[in-house]
Amino acid sequence: MTRIKVKVGNSEAEVEADPEHLREAIDLVPELASKLPSPAQGTTPASKARVAEQAQDSPNSPRPNEVPMVSLEKNDSLSDVIEKFFADSWGRDGRKLSDVRVALQTYGLNYPKQSVAVALLRLAKTTKVRRFKAADGEFVYTSSGVSMSAPPMAPSEGEADELALPQPN
Repeated sequence: MTRIKVKVGNSEAEVEADPEHLREAIDLVPELASKLPSPAQGTTPASKARVAEQAQDSPNSPRPNEVPMVSLEKNDSLSDVIEKFFADSWGRDGRKLSDVRVALQTYGLNYPKQSVAVALLRLAKTTKVRRFKAADGEFVYTSSGVSMSAPPMAPSEGEADELALPQPN
């Protein structure tokens, strides 16, 4: 199996092919590179079209053309990817299910609506994201405010004294 990686700015695409299909995979590289968001561009033309359609559907959605800038690994689960989205500054604004699906599609990840909804609900139940109902009755998700990748903070000197167990004399 041969693997070809294409990286443009913070975006990366990977193609794997058997040696007999290597020529076809190499021919895909320019097409892949043209679809990756450049740092100045932000999104691909296809994702801009999806975002524009979504903006017409939900005009109250905050900055729908913004895309989370995250680094995805090959073995990331749907929940891992969504968690990374909400760890990014993109996740600080209220995001609807449709916003999350558009962000996933921008990264070439096409999941059924129900799968994304279940992943969001599970992340909300584990307090990795916050979930609440918007005025229109649709659920909105935001970052939980807790850094999802940062290790727990050590207590300050004063807190450490309070937490210390009494020492026998």
